[in-house]
Amino acid sequence: MSEIKSVGIVGAGTMGLGIAQVIALAGYKTFLFDVDDGVISQALKSIEKNLDKGIEKGKLDQQQKKDTLERIEVIEDIQLLKADLLIEAIVEKLDAKQHVFSILENVNSETALLASNTSSIPITQIASALKYPERMIGVHFFNPAHIMKLVEIVSGASTDPEVVAKAVSFIKTIGKEPVLAADSPGFIVNRVARHFYVEALQILEEDVAKVEEIDRLMEASGFKMGPFRLMDLIGVDTNLNVTKSMYNAFYKDAKFRPSRIQQQKVDAGHWGKKTGKGFYKY
Repeated sequence: MSEIKSVGIVGAGTMGLGIAQVIALAGYKTFLFDVDDGVISQALKSIEKNLDKGIEKGKLDQQQKKDTLERIEVIEDIQLLKADLLIEAIVEKLDAKQHVFSILENVNSETALLASNTSSIPITQIASALKYPERMIGVHFFNPAHIMKLVEIVSGASTDPEVVAKAVSFIKTIGKEPVLAADSPGFIVNRVARHFYVEALQILEEDVAKVEEIDRLMEASGFKMGPFRLMDLIGVDTNLNVTKSMYNAFYKDAKFRPSRIQQQKVDAGHWGKKTGKGFYKY
């Protein structure tokens, strides 16, 4: 299996841009694709802003910023997205992910690794639509990707052990900490963390406490961010999609039930920081 020298990323939203930044900063040629030109434009601005913050904090210098931005190349047609490693970071919908990987599999070499940043959908399900499911793996980064160290490495039922080893090695080269996880809905972190959000929303639904009070209590207990501030950062819509995915994957187990309040926020377009309003105003 060939060495990874280039990485292609599908999806330039919050996760995709963060992953692209980390990989380009680590020295890899990075190709970035999104169906929406406006999302790509905003992603490049966000990456530059993140790098500037790194410079302000003394973690980077101007040359590193310049080199990182030069390593990122925008691809306008997914049919032209070719690399040694392809990472998908789009919406949490199985059919959408399978469609993307079917295209990537056809336009890339048989040695290219196919990786999903899914946070809740089993890798085996995504890989079931591929001709070569053995080269499919999960590489789940956490938001914000350029800061959070952990990356879950998830093997599907058909994933080649050599692909796993290569993914683990690659993640280490970009300064992240890989952790192997079984192919179960939500893997490790999201399965545990889901109740951080679901129970907080349940408390809100039952009018036990207000958003600000719940967040303040959790932060006073040692959490860096309360559940509502964190949902606003991640994206209220993204968070809801993950909850829905896990709710269905666990056969509608009540403990994963999505919140009507969160659904209402999404329907209203109050998706958090990225729209200027979520559970808080920005």
